[in-house]
Amino acid sequence: MNKAQNIDVKNYDNKIKIAITGSFTLNGISETFIVKCAENKIDCNTFVSNYSQYNQDILNSNSDLYSFFPNVTFLILDTRSILGQLFFNPFIIPVIERQKFIENKIAEIKNLIDAYVKTKSKLIITNFLIPTYSSYGIYDEKIDYGLKEMIYDLNQKLSNLVKNYSSVFLYDFNGFVTRFGETNIFVPKQYYFGDIKISLDYIPKLVDELMGFVKTILGLNKKCIVLDLDNTLWGGIVGEDGFNGIQLGGSPIGNAFVEFQQHLLALQQRGIILAINSKNNFEDALQVIKEHPHMILRENNFSSMKINWNDKVSNMKEIANDINIGLDSMVFFDDDLGNQEYVQKSLKQVFVPKMPHDPTDYSQFLQDLNEFNVLKITEEDQKRGEMYSQELERKYLKNLSYSLENFLQELEIKMKFLPADQFTIPRISQLTLKTNQFNLTTKRYQEEDIQKFSDDKNMIVECVKIEDKFGNNGITGVYIIRKNNSEEWLLDTFLLSCRIMGKDIEKGILAKILQKAKDEGVKKVKMQYIPTKKNKPVEEFLPNTGFTNEGDYWVFDLKNEIMSPKHLEVI
Repeated sequence: MNKAQNIDVKNYDNKIKIAITGSFTLNGISETFIVKCAENKIDCNTFVSNYSQYNQDILNSNSDLYSFFPNVTFLILDTRSILGQLFFNPFIIPVIERQKFIENKIAEIKNLIDAYVKTKSKLIITNFLIPTYSSYGIYDEKIDYGLKEMIYDLNQKLSNLVKNYSSVFLYDFNGFVTRFGETNIFVPKQYYFGDIKISLDYIPKLVDELMGFVKTILGLNKKCIVLDLDNTLWGGIVGEDGFNGIQLGGSPIGNAFVEFQQHLLALQQRGIILAINSKNNFEDALQVIKEHPHMILRENNFSSMKINWNDKVSNMKEIANDINIGLDSMVFFDDDLGNQEYVQKSLKQVFVPKMPHDPTDYSQFLQDLNEFNVLKITEEDQKRGEMYSQELERKYLKNLSYSLENFLQELEIKMKFLPADQFTIPRISQLTLKTNQFNLTTKRYQEEDIQKFSDDKNMIVECVKIEDKFGNNGITGVYIIRKNNSEEWLLDTFLLSCRIMGKDIEKGILAKILQKAKDEGVKKVKMQYIPTKKNKPVEEFLPNTGFTNEGDYWVFDLKNEIMSPKHLEVI
């Protein structure tokens, strides 16, 4: 709280407005958000409801909460408040009344959600702590719909409820208390003196977890883990200890490395890219990866492997180039403090966490990081590892081809144009939030925005799925068109995933847009390029599109010929 008062207002690129409301005293949460956001180079503005005024603030559209226009709102509720007197003895009313009570509480929360989803704010609701206390003691578990069962049921109903809203999410507060301990989180003295139900000592730990939502909403989550090998994926140094001498399975320390790899594999299977950056003999390291019986991660799990004697910074840059992602999307895991410092100081965009000294803490350390959260896991996310493996095959073909034209022709690229619907909207939103390099305006749109645009008859929202002979790249292109009038269209959003850049696909998509406009009698298509630090590829692309620069806009006169690359097929 003291630190928040001394933070200078900085002109960070990322800005967010956070609202906090709840059923008890929330001192310290606002200040902690300000500090945590500043540490992540986020300019944070906060609003905190008055004591236990969440109902009034949410149900009154003229309240200060609505005037604040938050990007994200945290609704923090607690079991004591929701149960009232029933917290001490729910058995004073019959089972059917207890069940009805819980149904009514869910109805009240639903009423709050229905009122609030009309705003543009994401709403994060905490679930409820399962009480360890019951007036019936150990016999509570034998009672039909006892105290604990009531809250289990409440949490399950709440979980089912939020699944019906694209902008509402659940935070597992019960899991947070389970992890850190109820006697640590709930301090009676603080509760009696100020209705404080989360100890001030644990507010920073709570906000650490809630920052997972903030980073994800801003599109700041990471998508690639770069790993050292010796003493990171296995114990010991393979070049010195040999294939049979490293610690991997078969011992307490060896089992810790196996479990760490299991967690990494689970992340890779849900869309996090894995890569290797190791100073090592290539043959020695590759033998372990391919042949060691306890190795969980195999060669096909890594989208790039730099196993050599080059410095780690050069390798990191090559990995970013191989995978075609920004350095700010990468996390580097290395047990060596010197390597950590070298990469951190040389490549400030890369996140380099300080790994624990003890390998038995590696798995928990990985689970504690909130850098890899997403609000939705799409089909493209789940197949990302496979897609990057296919990209390596494309690069191999490119090296074999005697010309770029030959290479593009041999790829057999097909483009499929899809409308915005319940299946594609999550991915369309995700691309607007995360795409930086080939992005005309870098306008960021949540799912609710995309849905609103697609419902507007004066707008066109479509996406493009790309495939070639090596496999399916998934939805990797998006465009949003505003029909200004019958003669003019404005390209509000035009973006392409960095994964498929360099194949003239952007020219094919643009040609399709222009032809669509011409078929509808439109005379010109305009677009405004908004430059950022990262979208230089768009600036280089514009002069070669047939568009002419007219003040703040680039304009295409549809009297002119529309050119489309011959190697692209529309399906």
